[in-house]
Amino acid sequence: MTIDPAAARRASTEVPSIPRDADGPVFREPWEAQAFAMALALHERGLFTWPQWAATLADEIKRAQAAGDPDTGETYYHHWLATLERLVAEKGVADRATLARYHDAWDRAADRTPHGQPIELRREDFR
Repeated sequence: MTIDPAAARRASTEVPSIPRDADGPVFREPWEAQAFAMALALHERGLFTWPQWAATLADEIKRAQAAGDPDTGETYYHHWLATLERLVAEKGVADRATLARYHDAWDRAADRTPHGQPIELRREDFR
């Protein structure tokens, strides 16, 4: 999944907490970039505004801190993903049960995939 540089710059302007360097957003893991790209795509399709995103992200970060998250930066994209899932559910794109089903399927697929290999979902992952 590629990230449109112009869209990434707009997101960085609207959501100032995005980890970045002089070249733009930075990611520690491929899934972080994928979650970022999914949010950009859904924003471009009009699912939410950046102010809505920023407010929901702030709420998710506050929830995590209240639950003990140390807020040292390593968990930023976990909050980003929680925000993505929350907005997708709130906007009726997918319900929480569907999101949980896919989450569990990805966990099963990841467990059986050797390190460094692409993770592929199979029908049996949805058991």
